[in-house]
Amino acid sequence: MVSNRIAVFDQPHQFEPLVPAQRLDLLRERTREVFEKSAALKAAASEPVRAGLREIVRSMNSYYSNRIEGQSTHPAHIEQALRQDFSATPDVARRQRLALAHIEAERALEPLVSAEAQALSSGFVQLAHRQLYERLPAADRRTDDGREILPGELRRHDVAVGRHQPPTWSSVPLFLERMDEVYGRLKGVDALLYTVAAAHHRMMWTHPFEDGNGRAVRLQTHCALFLLSGGLWSVNRGLARDRDRYYLMLDGADAMRQGDLDGRGNLSEKALWDWCNYFLEVCADQIGFMAHMLDLDRLRERLQAWVLVRRAGGDSTEYREEAVLPLRMLAAAGTLSRGEFSRMTGLEERTARKVISRFLKDGLLESEGHRGALRLAFPLHALNILFPSLYPEAAAAVTE
Repeated sequence: MVSNRIAVFDQPHQFEPLVPAQRLDLLRERTREVFEKSAALKAAASEPVRAGLREIVRSMNSYYSNRIEGQSTHPAHIEQALRQDFSATPDVARRQRLALAHIEAERALEPLVSAEAQALSSGFVQLAHRQLYERLPAADRRTDDGREILPGELRRHDVAVGRHQPPTWSSVPLFLERMDEVYGRLKGVDALLYTVAAAHHRMMWTHPFEDGNGRAVRLQTHCALFLLSGGLWSVNRGLARDRDRYYLMLDGADAMRQGDLDGRGNLSEKALWDWCNYFLEVCADQIGFMAHMLDLDRLRERLQAWVLVRRAGGDSTEYREEAVLPLRMLAAAGTLSRGEFSRMTGLEERTARKVISRFLKDGLLESEGHRGALRLAFPLHALNILFPSLYPEAAAAVTE
């Protein structure tokens, strides 16, 4: 029998349970698998390669989170914004600023996380909201109906989100306090992923801010998983890749309790379990995909393919097949001195320097200063070959 919907949510017991309490064995088993696969992924490449990949994931997080909100901009425009190159078209420039603010906020938030429970706190989601919106000019901090979005400030109005009626604005602090009590107890491995999943839903359900709730909660979720993921995979990419299912599962977990066998809280425990299980499936899928992308043998082959494609296309005479060996070595070792890179090409010193210079200019290599060690980088224009299917939108033509 379906319970009657509550007209007004203003007491924290109304969004219990905050975590599922039944059928946890499967969730725990899947969590351990995610931990094992994530640890293997971290060991699959050198730290400089991982650092380059983190920046791609960071850009993707921004792109996909904003796409969920219907306000994405082309990855090429995001790359331009990172160089402070903004479009002359006002709406494109506004979305560039939003994408850049998301990237900078994520980069600022990650080092602050020393434990997952810390990132799940209401104080952290408010910090995430503030870090995002304080980076935007006042003109970009307006709701569709003209209200100002105050960075990190809780909403001061009652709202409706589709069919969902979030808690009254005056009761939001009570709901946040209850979440802190429950999610602040998070310890160990087994409960980690389903707790992060449940926190993601319950925070979205509470809708604490005037606007920007989805973006702030996805930043929070990314940071809560950062110690596990190392920034090499993102559940947010998986959620956004099937936006309709993401919203369908969120909506499903809003359901009221379905009779005496559906837990002991006001909301459906079965629906919350289904959401958590879906969340774990997305985590596992993203780790598996990234592990395939970072397979060292495949990456070496793709580096060779990129050089040959550029050479065959007549882009530059500096794209020499002799450069493939040191590029492959960089994939495994992480860094090489310029002298080591040059010697491994077997080319004349002057020619090898031109190769290095061209690769640096095109973004395939990075270095700290003119004499610093070389490391691989992954420019946007090369991703369709270096990491096929990772960020397919980056290869699409710019139409705006």
